[in-house]
Amino acid sequence: MTLQQLAYFLAVARTRHFTRAAAEVRVAQPSLSKQIHALEKELGAELFSRARGNVALTPAGEALVPVAARILSDVDTARLEVAELVGLRRGRVRVGATPSLCGSLFADVIKRYHDTYPGIQVSVTEGGSRDLVAALEAGQLDLALVIVSPADADRALTVVPVLREELVVASAAPLGVPRMRLTDLRDHPLVMFRPGYDLRETTLAACRQAGFEPRFAVEGGEMDAVLRFVEVGLGVAIVPSTVLAARSLHGTPLTPATTRTVALAHRTDVAPTSAGRAFQSVLLAFLRGAEMPSGVHLVGP
Repeated sequence: MTLQQLAYFLAVARTRHFTRAAAEVRVAQPSLSKQIHALEKELGAELFSRARGNVALTPAGEALVPVAARILSDVDTARLEVAELVGLRRGRVRVGATPSLCGSLFADVIKRYHDTYPGIQVSVTEGGSRDLVAALEAGQLDLALVIVSPADADRALTVVPVLREELVVASAAPLGVPRMRLTDLRDHPLVMFRPGYDLRETTLAACRQAGFEPRFAVEGGEMDAVLRFVEVGLGVAIVPSTVLAARSLHGTPLTPATTRTVALAHRTDVAPTSAGRAFQSVLLAFLRGAEMPSGVHLVGP
């Protein structure tokens, strides 16, 4: 099995077409087909079904996709790391963060990192915590700020807690109370995030633990959409207090106070590159010296 074969395999898996895949990887189509056949022979299983001109992944092919992607990503990371070690002032770091952080502290961290290491390319992924964890485990990110709790400990990831965010009930108009109990949400329709957002699972679990199933006014949105739905009065939502700063929304704290921990995470089996370690240092230094937004507290080293 070669890296070239894995790259050809992923190209066919993406395009579902041998000729288009060959054009993508800049090789003659017969050569690509020959390498795919050689890979199938070595693995002892067909990776694609080719019935009536349609190309589809077999179960074996489906199983190989994430493994091949992770292998090629790790090789790419290794090349960049070696390039840095031999003195080339260039590299890449792929980082992720939740929408609440991308809209507040993260932009300033990226700016400081870029000013300090202008030769390092920074790729940013914004997403729900569960999606970011999956991207880390698949080798698609080097580092990510994700939501963690003791119950969610994942040995595949190394996590360093850095921040604690307070959660509030966002509403278009004041709710008439200084603080809300979770059981009070029984009487309010909720605007709910799409699957993959940690806030969705956190809210559902909290409501069910309080003894009721929440009513959804609308569900499936990203952070900006959820906040806009709340602004027009469709319902309320549980969000980090930081996202309300630039919105015409009211935030009512929960009682007892509800917080979530943000941690910087990377894969345990892959040490961060020099660029990744530098990013972690810049992030922690920035957080130690920054004035935290309302509802955010530093908890890291």
